Amino acid sequence: MIIHAQRLKTIFSNFKKSKVLVVGDLILDQFIWGDVSRISPEAPVPVVYVQRESVMPGGAANVASNVRDLGGMPVVVGVIGNDSWGRVLKEKLKRPVDTSGIIVDAARKTSLKTRIVARHQQVVRVDREITEQISKAVSKKIIRKIKKNINRIQAIIIEDYGKGVVNPFLIREIVKLARSRKVIVTVDPKEDHFSYYRGVSCITPNQHEAEKAAGIKIMDNKTLLAAGKKLLKKINSRAVLITRGEQGMCLLEKKKRGIHISTKAQEVFDVSGAGDTVIAAFTLALASGATFEEAAHISNYAAGIVVGKVGVATCSLDELLRRIYADGIIK
Repeated sequence: MIIHAQRLKTIFSNFKKSKVLVVGDLILDQFIWGDVSRISPEAPVPVVYVQRESVMPGGAANVASNVRDLGGMPVVVGVIGNDSWGRVLKEKLKRPVDTSGIIVDAARKTSLKTRIVARHQQVVRVDREITEQISKAVSKKIIRKIKKNINRIQAIIIEDYGKGVVNPFLIREIVKLARSRKVIVTVDPKEDHFSYYRGVSCITPNQHEAEKAAGIKIMDNKTLLAAGKKLLKKINSRAVLITRGEQGMCLLEKKKRGIHISTKAQEVFDVSGAGDTVIAAFTLALASGATFEEAAHISNYAAGIVVGKVGVATCSLDELLRRIYADGIIK
């Protein structure tokens, strides 16, 4: 696809004017970095000598960070526990991220994913979390937070990591509210929750999630398109964007032919958080006036940048612009 320079300039200039509300599972990602030189005498596992540690926003919080680094104005709505990890997560969400929509629930604990990385390779991941569904009372608090912001946002991202925040009642209320204000709603789905998402604007499943939801094994372009069309009908969405790793993406819109988009990744170090980058860039572009096809291409470039970084990462607007202009798709 060739994008006219003036058209691209208009979309990107609108990034800084676009408010995107991100609702879903807030996670704190912890990284323990080290080196391995021997195997433990106690069990056939590597001994990691810790050199440093770091923490960063994950899940819906990482999506908000991606929106921020691309120049947009994110509003975060979700749930944390009344604990030290929750406070750290909130502190890590730097301005201009609006964290006023974060609810503290003493009955839960903040989701924490600890990744131990040695020589750029993840050795193990340890998850500490509660995945039971949030209460109806907390869901209603989330809806009130969204209602408070609905008149000043252009899009809503639902980030479903299956940690208990996203539920059918919440989705129905969000879709109803968004339709009344003509606000775009996109979903990064959880494979077991596709029945929740009916009526959203677009979903962005990976190939495995699309296969499971559609009940079709994707083996070639024919089965890929069949799966995408089935999801369009099942969800009653305007579009489906299937991410396919090294094989790129496939965009399907109602009454249009499917579009295959080749990957723009130059080298792959870590795919952690790539889906977060895709939905952040895709939705921010839509909120800024891009078509679904233009937004898909923009998000494809953003994803190609983050998989070249180690750990859960984001893509800046400057990085995105440099990669797009270097690729020569500007007319």
